[in-house]
Amino acid sequence: MPIIDEKVSLQHVVTMESLSNEEVMGLIERGIAFKRGETASISQTAYVSNLFFEDSTRTHKSFEMAELRLGLNMIDFDAKTSSVNKGESLYDTILTMSALGVDICVIRHSEVDYYQELIDSPTITASIVNGGDGSGQHPSQSLLDLMTIYEEFGRFEGLKIMIAGDLTHSRVAKSNMHILKRLGASLFFAGPSEWYAEEFDAYGQHVSLDEIVEQADVLMFLRVQHERHDGNESFSKEDYHRLYGLTQERYARMKDTAILMHPAPVNRDVEIADELVEAPQSRIIRQMQNGVFVRMAILEAVLQARAS
Repeated sequence: MPIIDEKVSLQHVVTMESLSNEEVMGLIERGIAFKRGETASISQTAYVSNLFFEDSTRTHKSFEMAELRLGLNMIDFDAKTSSVNKGESLYDTILTMSALGVDICVIRHSEVDYYQELIDSPTITASIVNGGDGSGQHPSQSLLDLMTIYEEFGRFEGLKIMIAGDLTHSRVAKSNMHILKRLGASLFFAGPSEWYAEEFDAYGQHVSLDEIVEQADVLMFLRVQHERHDGNESFSKEDYHRLYGLTQERYARMKDTAILMHPAPVNRDVEIADELVEAPQSRIIRQMQNGVFVRMAILEAVLQARAS
């Protein structure tokens, strides 16, 4: 699929379904341009606040780095010292930030679809960028994954992409399966059957890791989200790694051109053997690097929409 030259303009970025194929490719192209050293075209003074109600390192700091590179004014927010501790709702928190003049609120929250009442509000004028909603969606992670795949292969059409692990709890899996199927990739899901839901059937097929590892162009492993299982996993970390993880033996069976991906943080020796996280075919570090550039593209696109 050819990528477009026009810069993208978006009022909000909350789900992958809300983006057209052309918008997705435009954001990927812009992220690649930023990576090559192109400067942003932002004329207005802009204020952004990162409101993270769940723990995060990569997404939170990646957005901060993107904002710094774009020269945006960052308004500090710490949930631990905010009026949330007095019972203030998310809606009222964003209503306040919007009233104060914040242009973009980057939000991570445990509630699935938290953003809906915010973008539907006639009073809240701030644009919303979803940094992850519970086990719902994670559009900026999906876009950095797409950028990484596109850099490697120059296409999505016809690629065999395996997504393996904690599928039902993964916003990464849900964001990626929608857009990758739309862009022409063939999807395969692997991992424990109890973490697989019928909703995935519309996007790909559930297979065993050992039957797909030699065929896949992209092997994308997901973090086991222990915090969403309440300690009720039915297998030990050692058993999980042996049955569903990327062991040295499975890594040796990968195609020479295949790449290994993971949204991180990696549970080492659970999803992926410790020594493989930085292996030659791993693109996990590149994913983190690309996160800054694609988030620059997202923020620029939102500011362009606000300026128009």
